[in-house]
Amino acid sequence: MAEINRRTLVQLLKLPEHLYCADCGAEGPKWASYNIGIFICTECAACHRNLGSHISKVKSVFMDNWDLAQVQMMKDMGNDKAKEKYQVHVPLCYKRPCPTDVQVLKEQWIQAKYLRQEFILPEKPIYLKGFMEGYLWKRGKENEKFHLRKFVLNESDDSLRYYVKENKEPKLVMKVSELNAVFCPMKVDHANAMQITFVKDGTTRNIFVYADDGKDIVNWYMAIRSAKLNQMQIAFPESDPNEVAKHLTPEFLKEGWLRKKGPRSGDTYRLRWLTLDNRRLMYLTNPLDPYPKGEIFIGYKENGFSVDKYILDVKQVGFGFILETPERSFIFSSDSEEEQKEWIEVLQKIMNQPLTVQDKNTAIIVQKRHTFSSQFHALKV
Repeated sequence: MAEINRRTLVQLLKLPEHLYCADCGAEGPKWASYNIGIFICTECAACHRNLGSHISKVKSVFMDNWDLAQVQMMKDMGNDKAKEKYQVHVPLCYKRPCPTDVQVLKEQWIQAKYLRQEFILPEKPIYLKGFMEGYLWKRGKENEKFHLRKFVLNESDDSLRYYVKENKEPKLVMKVSELNAVFCPMKVDHANAMQITFVKDGTTRNIFVYADDGKDIVNWYMAIRSAKLNQMQIAFPESDPNEVAKHLTPEFLKEGWLRKKGPRSGDTYRLRWLTLDNRRLMYLTNPLDPYPKGEIFIGYKENGFSVDKYILDVKQVGFGFILETPERSFIFSSDSEEEQKEWIEVLQKIMNQPLTVQDKNTAIIVQKRHTFSSQFHALKV
């Protein structure tokens, strides 16, 4: 009987709705929650176990024994029906996790669906209410320590504020419509960490925060996305909301350590952390620096932008590539040929895309900063 049940499950896995994990979309799920009736991947199975067996009962399709009633539940429900039941009212601003997303986003998606059942009832969760306040641990600009700070998001005036002292004026006011938010657990070495970026005085400002509870940081992330979506729908009323939602908090296209050569012929290579945020390439001394040392706008190929391999001198070890802009050339070196190839490909992909109106505004900001920086260095000399 056990072998017959397993063969039935294997046949169920071949159905189109079961080729991918019910929660994150990973290909080839090999686990299942038999009381919910869904097939899931290994990572999501671990999240289901953390819910407790009173919420989700998890088994391996191939390694565990199944009885007839459990198999029947999988036949009766399945991924599609479960989606119809548990995802009725998922807000447009809610970022549904994909296989490559961070663990906290997957965990909270699973908890929201099956533990809190947020998307079954049409009640507004806290992140949709247009106003949110609470405390996050924020990394200091002048030191590496994290301090507990009060944050207040107010959609009505397009602001995200944080306070050092509650009875004082806010330390910083950011426009929600002009900021980006990405999870960054590896950088901060905390599972619930987030990086907020925005332009301040002509340069990118990075703020790093984390929450003690995963639910809190995801709520802040979704509140930012909700406010941005509503602002963009007001600014562009004829745009497709589904398309707008795809671009609310874009992930960095690529990040990593490279060696960067200085602009003069005798300059050496220095190790820099590079972050590619759409068309803005930032290089920093440390990944957690509040400001980049410099920024490069990646424009359209027909306007004088290109990237290609670069032959390093005999004293330099690594794999080089040169980024050409109308202002100057930038030479970088990676530790591996694979990394060199990845950087060249992602930069070429951007250069092949014509500029949008928003891209042109970004170019003006970055070029102004570049001009000011050049003048500043000239004065120092």
